[in-house]
Amino acid sequence: MAEKKLPFSKEQIEKIIETHPTPFHIYDEKAIRENARNFLNAFSWNEGFKEYFAIKAAPNPYLMKILREEGFGIDCSSIAELELAKRVGMRGEEIILTSNDTPAYEFQLASDLGAIINLDDISHIAFLEKHVGLPDTISMRYNPGDLKQGNLIIGHPEDAKYGFTHEQIIEGYKILKSKAVKHFGIHTMVASNELDPDYFIETAEILFKLIIEVSEKTGVKIEFANLGGGIGIPYKPEQKPVNLEYVSAGIQKLYQKMIVGNGLAPLKLLFESGRAITGPYGYLVTKVRHIKKTYKQFAGMDACMVNLMRPAMYGAYHHITVLGKENEALTEKYDVTGSLCENNDKFAIDRMLPKVETDDIMVIHDAGAHGHAMGFNYNGKLKSAELLLRENGEIVPIRRAETVEDYFATLDFDGLKDFSV
Repeated sequence: MAEKKLPFSKEQIEKIIETHPTPFHIYDEKAIRENARNFLNAFSWNEGFKEYFAIKAAPNPYLMKILREEGFGIDCSSIAELELAKRVGMRGEEIILTSNDTPAYEFQLASDLGAIINLDDISHIAFLEKHVGLPDTISMRYNPGDLKQGNLIIGHPEDAKYGFTHEQIIEGYKILKSKAVKHFGIHTMVASNELDPDYFIETAEILFKLIIEVSEKTGVKIEFANLGGGIGIPYKPEQKPVNLEYVSAGIQKLYQKMIVGNGLAPLKLLFESGRAITGPYGYLVTKVRHIKKTYKQFAGMDACMVNLMRPAMYGAYHHITVLGKENEALTEKYDVTGSLCENNDKFAIDRMLPKVETDDIMVIHDAGAHGHAMGFNYNGKLKSAELLLRENGEIVPIRRAETVEDYFATLDFDGLKDFSV
């Protein structure tokens, strides 16, 4: 099988481990910046185009600061993510709140920050008006139902909890217009980790048709269309990345025909990609603790699904490199496991690797999105550190590892002394 490339050598990682013990996540700043620029350049034909990084993928202020420097906004879906945006210094239309089952205090903070609020349900119009007030600019999330197929991760749109139906969104624009909202947007997101480039062109066509219909039925001119995220990455070495130039050309052709042709230009296009921006440029570095041989052969790591949940949650494939053994034959079959007291705590099942020994260093690829972010503390496991490989080769700690003291910080042991049973 083809081997994925790494931005560092075994010697570099061994040097890092001297001060930053495994496991840890490490991100490649140079590659992230180059990828961000390529993403924006692909859609530069659209005046006002903006990518809002889905911060849930990698909620670290250092990464967001890098992406903000490259011209990205931030897509938030919780109070903590809005607070992260605030602390990075982001304000106004740099921020979109796309949430669901949203409490009033999240809407309030988004309003205070001047963020674009993207509503998930028609009932949220009255809820937002009552608790916060309606802003001048508002967007709504469209669920196309059976007009569009979903995929394995996000499911079929008609089964999804997200978004307005077709009838509801038409009614929603009528309501908002009657309440003197001045600027309107639309949004949809119906797939996750999709590698078919035509999928995103089809999504744009569905939204453009709806924008035409909204104009005809309500008189509302939609000013921006958020095509969502969902752009996949090639987790397997034989897979190819989504061709953004192809996607852009297909969308531009539709834009000229449907938006310009119907007098609805200008229309700003937005994306909220997360995985496609940082996913391929983050790595989980972990050491082999034990080799176990029973009915199968196991390589037990010092990382576990706390550090990367996707294989256990989705059966997702993540490529693994054994540092220093990149050119050795794949002669042994392993389940690559963690120490969590759950049998699905596996990074790989029946994976062919070179012969592995205790203290070998493994690098798990494509962990730069939905990796550290999905961590948890079940079984008393602690989240690992995050490091940044700067363009000049410097290593910067951007999140320290959790400690046992962190784990117990929210428990009241002082009160336990007076607690009787």
